[in-house]
Amino acid sequence: MYEGVNASEGIGIGTVMVAVDPDLSFEAHQVDDPAAEKERYQAALSVFCEKTQAQADHMKETVGEAEAEIMSGHILLAQDPGMTDQINGMIDGGSCAEQALVETSTMFENMFLSMDDEMFRLRAADIADIRTGILAELLGKEVIDLSVLPADTVIAVHDLTPSMTATIDHEHVAGIVTETGGRTSHSAIIARALEIPAVLSVPGICSALANGMTCIVDGTKGVVVPDPDEETLNGYRERAAALVAEKEALEAFRGKESVTADGIKKIVAANIGSPDDVEAALAHDAEAIGLFRSEFLFMDAKELPSEEDQFKAYRTVAEALKGAPVIIRTLDVGGDKAIPYLNMQEEENPFMGYRAVRYCLDNADQYKVQLRALLRASAFGDVKIMVPLVTCVEEIRQVKVLVEECKAELDAQGVAFNRDIEVGIMMETPAAANIADLLAKESAFFSIGTNDLTGYTMAADRGNDRVGYLYSWYYPAVLRSIKNIIESGVAAGIMVGMCGEAAADPLLDPLLISWGMEEFSMSAPSILRARKTISQWTKAEADELAERALACATAEEVKAVLEAAAR
Repeated sequence: MYEGVNASEGIGIGTVMVAVDPDLSFEAHQVDDPAAEKERYQAALSVFCEKTQAQADHMKETVGEAEAEIMSGHILLAQDPGMTDQINGMIDGGSCAEQALVETSTMFENMFLSMDDEMFRLRAADIADIRTGILAELLGKEVIDLSVLPADTVIAVHDLTPSMTATIDHEHVAGIVTETGGRTSHSAIIARALEIPAVLSVPGICSALANGMTCIVDGTKGVVVPDPDEETLNGYRERAAALVAEKEALEAFRGKESVTADGIKKIVAANIGSPDDVEAALAHDAEAIGLFRSEFLFMDAKELPSEEDQFKAYRTVAEALKGAPVIIRTLDVGGDKAIPYLNMQEEENPFMGYRAVRYCLDNADQYKVQLRALLRASAFGDVKIMVPLVTCVEEIRQVKVLVEECKAELDAQGVAFNRDIEVGIMMETPAAANIADLLAKESAFFSIGTNDLTGYTMAADRGNDRVGYLYSWYYPAVLRSIKNIIESGVAAGIMVGMCGEAAADPLLDPLLISWGMEEFSMSAPSILRARKTISQWTKAEADELAERALACATAEEVKAVLEAAAR
């Protein structure tokens, strides 16, 4: 048995096919005709983009528009002027196209890998995928083709790239196992959208498995069982049938209100990264959008998005929600999140550097473009503005001053907007947690970002395997911070939500109910399960469990208490 990351739930049982990467080695050499070499690179790039567009079109039909956008994003990245200009510059200097591509793309890949935000780190995998595709065109090699597979195939591959999943014969795939990748990788996102059980980041699994071998992929627990005996096989078959029945039972919660067992109303919302994600959120019965990460509008553009471009994106989401709340986070970038055209300077400690609201307030004219777009969109739905990485009262006050300036400007132009638009805070720092009572007086709502709050509170980088054991919201320090934020918001009479991954944790949800949290925002596929979990607890039952959990001294003890009480 092998263990890895439980990237996509479910149990798959099938026959192994080990997908072998093509040999893309080459011998670097000097070129005598740079113009001809640049034409050769451009030809390879053009073919790559054509194939990628075909993959995106196929994915749009077979998976969904949001997932197809991942492939469309590959085209934009491949054609990014910053990357293509550097490649052409190296070719002008005598490098062959292959060497120029590899060195340039590796530089960009490492840049994205160094970033703190998980969504930006995904770009590193995208860059690697693009490099493989263009390099294969330059060398005349075929990349891995998963478009035609036998029934009940378990795919084992070093790295399941978005380009592989774009044309995958998903009806015949029982499970996926990889040697790299995490739960938030694009491959994991697509595997979940296709509802294929997947276990990622299993070291050496391609060597451990052999073609034709029977294999079990437990995507729920993150376990791979090669060549199982009959007893194990039958046990997993029973579990697989039970999971199917459980999923069907969750449909009973579709279209229902999110309420506790004693009738306390909650909101189960979805996190999105672009307007294209709204369709999936609504398909999974989201009651609101609890987090719209607006930085993707900036990251996927070649220059600062105009007020009109931003307004159209925000309006699209607002109209799709038909009056339900849409919380849009303002630009969360800077320091560790290097968007090339912003010309951000490198910092020694970017995680605590010039980023998010700090960058925005220091570039007020640029920030006001976004704020005006948000205000204009508020005329078409219940749009709320959320400010990231707030650490002191002064920051939220300054943002509100800018919002009032933007209101006056729009008034002068006769442009409609919601005069009572809510401006809230993403609570994701220990500083904010410690002064939650003071911030609650300045804010219309709180939304807890548990991903960063956990990392900052425990001083642990979730991307560092050596300290990964510390990155857990079950630690008493994190739980006490969450409790203080929620109770401070409730005492001030403002809405408190959570948009970090913890919101979808069925073990944690009763504690959040106890402390009075109102909105639970998560990835769309988790919505019905969260609604079910909420329905299983009364406030009194949740209070009793929370008291026992907070009496624990370690994360291990907390988790044991919560697991014993799980329903």
